[in-house]
Amino acid sequence: MKRTLAFASLALSVGLARAAATPPAFYGTDAPFASDAIYFVLTDRFVNGDPSNDHRDQGGAHRTFDVPVPGAPKGESANIGYLGGDFKGVLDNAAYIRRMGFGAVWITPIVDNPDQAFSGGDPVQWGSKFTDRGKTGFHGYWGVNFYKVDEHLPSRDLDFAQFTAGMHAAGLKVVQDIVLNHGSPAFTMPVRQPQFGQIVDEQGRLVADQQNLPPWRLDPRHNPLHRFYHAYEDLAQLSNNDDQNPAVLDYFVGAYLKWIGQGADAFRIDTLNHMSTAFWRQFATRIRARHPGFFMYGEAFDYSPDDIGRYTWPRNGGISLLDFPQQRAIKAVFEHPGSDYGLLRSKLYLTNGPYANPYELVTFYDNHDMARLDASDAGFIDANNWLFTARGIPALYYGSETGFERGRAEHEGNRNYYGQARIDAAGKSPIYRHLKRIATLRAGTPALQRGLMLVERMAGDQAAFYRVYQQGETHQIALVLLNKGDAPARFRVTQWLQPGHWRAALGGEAVEVAAGGALEATVAAHDVQVYLLDAPATRPDLVSELTRLMQDKSHPDD
Repeated sequence: MKRTLAFASLALSVGLARAAATPPAFYGTDAPFASDAIYFVLTDRFVNGDPSNDHRDQGGAHRTFDVPVPGAPKGESANIGYLGGDFKGVLDNAAYIRRMGFGAVWITPIVDNPDQAFSGGDPVQWGSKFTDRGKTGFHGYWGVNFYKVDEHLPSRDLDFAQFTAGMHAAGLKVVQDIVLNHGSPAFTMPVRQPQFGQIVDEQGRLVADQQNLPPWRLDPRHNPLHRFYHAYEDLAQLSNNDDQNPAVLDYFVGAYLKWIGQGADAFRIDTLNHMSTAFWRQFATRIRARHPGFFMYGEAFDYSPDDIGRYTWPRNGGISLLDFPQQRAIKAVFEHPGSDYGLLRSKLYLTNGPYANPYELVTFYDNHDMARLDASDAGFIDANNWLFTARGIPALYYGSETGFERGRAEHEGNRNYYGQARIDAAGKSPIYRHLKRIATLRAGTPALQRGLMLVERMAGDQAAFYRVYQQGETHQIALVLLNKGDAPARFRVTQWLQPGHWRAALGGEAVEVAAGGALEATVAAHDVQVYLLDAPATRPDLVSELTRLMQDKSHPDD
């Protein structure tokens, strides 16, 4: 009996010693997808890898290929027709995307869209907004059959499953853009056009048809084909799917489970805030019942964090978001030399903020629905240095690596064709070279991917912050120093600085920091330096701050 008690006492002592020796876990997120920066391509506008699927004769009187926007100033262009980009064009350039430091590619919706240009709505003119007359579904957001791939995208021996397999072989995940709240333009056509306002199922059976009627003339009580839609208007002339109808939920769960089965790794959800949190809770539950932990982020095009944050809460589906509130601050800071980094600090929401987890937000500075970043080359370089070191999962819109069509909105060139020639010449751009440098660093640095963010300073042209990832066998502290000024900047950091051997991740000499010492460094104009300490956090005040960040990173009511 005494021997048994002695062994038990020894085992308890060993267990307590091990527990004391195990450092606490510090991380912003443990979601695997957070490791992968995202490159966003509007598929039709990236590269025409296979001209045989262009369908240049499609549409008849409402042609779909190459439809220039009228009214363009001399030397400018925009287009609302198909221009030929396809799966092959993306896959052929997978190595280009991977070499830049990206781990995932977000493609626009793959589902079948109408075979004609839309004849309703308002005419498109240079610089117009929410105008669709003469426009085609080149972007993919006007779904008709959500179980079928649009004919402009695949090639012989390259369907969606083969495309995702090829991307995976190249080391890239595939984010599929999905739409649930609307289909195609559904009314205001002078003469009713085929497919518009209709939705068909996997067998090609008609399940919904707005019949070119304005929403207020729909009769869902008596007409089964109207029951898929709300009888009120939402976005432009698009059909408005009824999120309270169980048939709508069943249809889209079935469609998007199919595409996961063919290799989609994550979803970007269009127009998230046009459907209820009750709908998203059910959708997310059913998707994750089959695919636990499946990552989804949505577009709630709203700059109020209080309005959009609720979509991230577990009880509302636990769907992450594109970080629109920070996007506005990014534009304010990096489009204007001499602006204050402090504007960005207020949009981080690192403790007790509106989001379930701010580290899982997808951060960006522009996309296909807004004007591209209107910055100098230096502004782009500074923006990318921020995007790939601060909290969140960075997403870059195609062409931003070379400043393509900077400042341009939708009908002013925002969605213009990029092409193989620009890709082949990208290495000549200073934006590209600096992006590749910082994105590649993030791709190999756990602290920058998923670490807690502790701000040391953010004011004027300088920002200094820590990123700390301490989980399992990985212990890494990163100190990020950013300078967006026109002259070199001297940094001296002492706050929370742990003694040890800090290596310069982007080149330069390592720094040995003694207890109570400082790390001093000069960062060139419009540049970044990152110092890494591969050790657990032990400095008491640092551990205290990290513990606070760890405990308070979620919304208080979440």
